[in-house]
Amino acid sequence: MLNSSEKMPSSEFQRGGIPKRLIVAVMIFIACATSFMLRVNMSINLLAMVQPKMNSTVMDSMTNITTPNANESFVSIVITANLTEPILPSNITSQTTKQPEVQNYGPRYKWDQGTQARILGAYFYGFMVTSLPAGLMAERYGPKLVVALSFVVSAIATAATPALAEVGPWYVIASRAIVGVVAGLVYPALQNLISRWIPPNERGKVIACISGGSTFGTVITWPISGILTEQFGWNYAFYFPSIFLLIIAVIWFLLIENSPDQHSSITAEEKKIIDDALGNTISKSKSWPPFGKVFTSLPFLALMLLHYGCIWGMSFFITQAPKFMNEVLGFKLANAGFLSSMPYLARMFSGFFFGYIGDVILQKEVMSRTAMRKTFCIFSHFLPGVLLAVLPFIAQDPLVCVGCIVLCLGFNGSATITNLVNAQDLAPNFAASLYGFLSFLGTTAGFIAPMLVAYCTAENSTINEWKYVFLITAVIYFVTGVAFVTFGSGQVQEWNSIKPKSEGITNDGMDCVECSEIKRH
Repeated sequence: MLNSSEKMPSSEFQRGGIPKRLIVAVMIFIACATSFMLRVNMSINLLAMVQPKMNSTVMDSMTNITTPNANESFVSIVITANLTEPILPSNITSQTTKQPEVQNYGPRYKWDQGTQARILGAYFYGFMVTSLPAGLMAERYGPKLVVALSFVVSAIATAATPALAEVGPWYVIASRAIVGVVAGLVYPALQNLISRWIPPNERGKVIACISGGSTFGTVITWPISGILTEQFGWNYAFYFPSIFLLIIAVIWFLLIENSPDQHSSITAEEKKIIDDALGNTISKSKSWPPFGKVFTSLPFLALMLLHYGCIWGMSFFITQAPKFMNEVLGFKLANAGFLSSMPYLARMFSGFFFGYIGDVILQKEVMSRTAMRKTFCIFSHFLPGVLLAVLPFIAQDPLVCVGCIVLCLGFNGSATITNLVNAQDLAPNFAASLYGFLSFLGTTAGFIAPMLVAYCTAENSTINEWKYVFLITAVIYFVTGVAFVTFGSGQVQEWNSIKPKSEGITNDGMDCVECSEIKRH
């Protein structure tokens, strides 16, 4: 494989303007950011939609949100819980709080805690529904159409939310489920786009765009939703993101093509760079993944465990650590908005840092792809596991707890060159489908982790009870990391091959992926 094929030479800017794969990377970042805006905005908007007596209980007992009163603006509300997972009833405890003064942000509804939990959780149930078929759809119809369709439907469903709220909460639940269903299509589709556009030794930085865009969307949604609610009312916190997402959908459809072959203005030089880097690992034929071989492949099974450990640890650390600090330490992280954002920002910036380091290692051939994936599990899994294991024993100082959270998610940013990219290594032809499987399995962590916490802390929520929760999660980090180090791989698997069939599954007469080419990579 030519080294020149793994770089983005300056001549590309001089001869053909901005390289098309750079535009692809930027649009992936924007797509993830806007997708997450609609993913998390309900968690904030709901605070202004319900009676304060209702949401004050949820805020104080679960998400550590400062209750608005006469001396506070809605902008000061900061959610420290993980907004990527549903707030389930098992997370909510009864707690007496003072009655806040009602702010006039628009109509307020008498939705109880269970209704609010269902509204917040509906997105994630919908998300699970399409996680599995999303990859197959992207491979069949192309990521250009799939992502654009997801954005349009999400925008319409979100814009309709204020009107649906007047009818009843179940209509809001339905709209959120629809947003979740179409949002589940986005990330596997982006994996398919990366597999066809980005040379293998540039993928670390582009995968970081997925992680970074998601984090960026989460962080900017907090102040934007707060300002819109305070200045115009909570209904505009639904209208504005919807309009913005429709604009992004149009831009996406105009700038993105499914592959370099379909792009009308890509330069011959850039196309050659991509083709030389990908070799024959990407087939232009279409086929279903060989499910039997996929689910009996030790490298893929090891990846499934590694990815699940990462998602479990990340969701646990963000959702349950604030609860731990509130109930056990009496420390309200929401009183310092900057500290609330630090773990997210640490993961975003470290993701780009590790992505760059990983690409350099591969370009300079410092170590093999497999060795690098396994080595950086030290940062993505083992070090966060250590931090989780020691946290209960150093929990007397709240600032030390904050530091542990920041370090944990900062180290976990290296997932951009371990579990988040490994599906591209194993089977570029089926990367979208593989990531769909991973996403489906990972989503379950958002439901199981709160149940574990509720079981372990059912009596008094003391430091001794929480100790077992942290240790169990640390063990999950370690076990999944060890499994990947033992059985994982960074090499293209033989079942990545697509063999043309006379019946017409393949429609373009392209040759299948040759095993000799697979072994070469």
